[in-house]
Amino acid sequence: MCLAHRFAMYPTMLVPDDSFMIDRRLGVYGHPLEIQVLFYAALRAAKELLLPNQNNRTCIESVNQRLETLTYHVREYYWLDLQRLNEIYRFQGDEFGKEVANRFNIYPGSIPNWLTEWLPETAGYLVGNLGPGWMDFRFFTQGNLIAIITSLASESESQQIMDLIEQRWHDLIGYMPMKICFPALEGKEWEIVTGADPKNIAWSYHNGGSWPVLLWLLAAAAQKTGRTKLARNAIALAESRLKQDRWPEYYDGKSGRLIGKEARKYQTWTIAGLLVAQEIIANPEHLKLLSFEEN
Repeated sequence: MCLAHRFAMYPTMLVPDDSFMIDRRLGVYGHPLEIQVLFYAALRAAKELLLPNQNNRTCIESVNQRLETLTYHVREYYWLDLQRLNEIYRFQGDEFGKEVANRFNIYPGSIPNWLTEWLPETAGYLVGNLGPGWMDFRFFTQGNLIAIITSLASESESQQIMDLIEQRWHDLIGYMPMKICFPALEGKEWEIVTGADPKNIAWSYHNGGSWPVLLWLLAAAAQKTGRTKLARNAIALAESRLKQDRWPEYYDGKSGRLIGKEARKYQTWTIAGLLVAQEIIANPEHLKLLSFEEN
């Protein structure tokens, strides 16, 4: 269905709010990173599973074509580091044509104040969303980590994403690995975007809460990039708290010090996240079961 000819401007997949792990309104309507990464992984899996015969020839060609355009699109337009931020800051708006630098008509005034101080000089990440006239500058953890594991992010980008996690450890890891997104929506922005959702208050649940299930993705990304010390430190943090706290679903607060106000206890995916993270670090061969090499 996704490879059929259709009217679409971009190789990415259009996604409404509430249609992935962020299952409540959080302003992610459009082309959120997490779905594009999962779409890429599905295409890579299809490429491996389809037998190279005449019956599958057309489908394989479509997969290859979509993979090529999707990879370029995400690496080129979703990537953000200090150099790219400076380019966006100096963008000219309302330009048209194939050769313009500001392909999505992003206005420099949309750059949030927190970003200019928060983004390190030697790190970067894939932004949370991108569409006509709009870039969501938030860091979404699941999308960035799966981009590393599946090789949608290049080797250089993967290392810079891990550099960001290391240099912004207190913000992204804190007392419980790890933040589902950063930063949280607060104040009037929270009221407008979430509809004043009481479960998604700032630094809670999907609005900047800390989710232990993400630990296994961090471990896999760390193993793939040779940054296992980061994963070991994060695992040690989780081991020191999860059993004592009775395996909650998520944690609250800017640094994840509080058990989530409405977090369910003894959550299977919390327990599994820690177990899989431990296994991936103890047995690096397991990474081959869930990762792709550079295409």
